[in-house]
Amino acid sequence: MELIAQYFPELTQAQRDQLAALEPSYRFWNAQINVISRKDIDNLMVHHVLHSLAIAKITQFAKGTRIMDIGTGGGFPGIPLAILFPSCRFTLVDSIGKKAKVTAEIAKAINLQNVEVITARAEDLKQEWDFVVSRAVAP
Repeated sequence: MELIAQYFPELTQAQRDQLAALEPSYRFWNAQINVISRKDIDNLMVHHVLHSLAIAKITQFAKGTRIMDIGTGGGFPGIPLAILFPSCRFTLVDSIGKKAKVTAEIAKAINLQNVEVITARAEDLKQEWDFVVSRAVAP
């Protein structure tokens, strides 16, 4: 958490609390299903959370911006970005139901109000978004 605070010193206490709550939430869910590689869970904050926030160093989303995260998997980059940009609306999409369920449960556990999680293939959705983000998706 200290490393993230170094890169994002403007974080509010509420954002810091939400980010700090990610690790225990992901550890719990990762023990249930393989959300993140079991070998990589110890690197969650750097390899997943901080990497997800990297876009914020070059792009600032305006209030009300609608952002879709395609192939969110366990909620990356969508959940960390939703914490950083609470006035934006995030739609996290994954075609695998168990991953979408875990993502929704984590968002709920940290009281993330600006996130909607959908189980679907992105190409089947008809809504419009201002930005689309993704870390890795399969064809």
